[in-house]
Amino acid sequence: MNIRQHIPNTLTVLNLLCGLISITLTMRGNYPYAALFIFVAAVFDFMDGNAARMLHAYSELGKQLDSLADLVSFGVAPGLMIFQMVSAQCAGSCNTLERLHIAPYFVLIIPVCSALRLAKFNIDLRQEVNFIGIPTPANAIFFASIPLVLYVQPGLFSLIHLDFLVTLFSNTRILTILAVFFSYLLISEFKIFSMKFKSFTWQGNQLRYVFLTSSLVLFVLFFLSAIPLIIILYILLSIFFQNYIVE
Repeated sequence: MNIRQHIPNTLTVLNLLCGLISITLTMRGNYPYAALFIFVAAVFDFMDGNAARMLHAYSELGKQLDSLADLVSFGVAPGLMIFQMVSAQCAGSCNTLERLHIAPYFVLIIPVCSALRLAKFNIDLRQEVNFIGIPTPANAIFFASIPLVLYVQPGLFSLIHLDFLVTLFSNTRILTILAVFFSYLLISEFKIFSMKFKSFTWQGNQLRYVFLTSSLVLFVLFFLSAIPLIIILYILLSIFFQNYIVE
């Protein structure tokens, strides 16, 4: 048995396990730790792809397993988390949709569009270099950052406090609109640049270096509150520089 061939799949299974742990933590109402396991799942997702490339350990099994793990970790886990948060915020609301707990069900579009996104990725030959539509890990990271902004005190690590983000993410209607909007981006035809470096030269990697530098500055200034801003920056750079992103 060639152990090397199983390393990428092992990392993918760890991604899946983190997604499952996130779901169980969400069901217990522990949103910050549920969010943390989505971030850990994203790390394993990044590692399994790189391991497959480095070890030349590609397989059809690994491809399908990766999609299934991503659906759980980056579709179901963040979707259920936001569903639970919106449901809790609906309690005592004077809005009919919120009082009848209809609004939270709009949030379930996140796992639905994530499944469509992943299925599309598996058969779309245009996405070998960059992406068509926002990738599911980026979408999941955005929504996983919401409980961190709401429930984790930035303390001394944040140079600037972004109180307006707390206000926005505490609004049921804003969360529902964000869920629908980001779900549209998942299945959209917008070209989104990937973070895969074929070389480390400036030429051909301008967007990546601008994004990484800007992200570092945002993180230093705002700490955890920078995470949703970094994902928004990623999307905006991709949209504004569509003509520079090759398929």
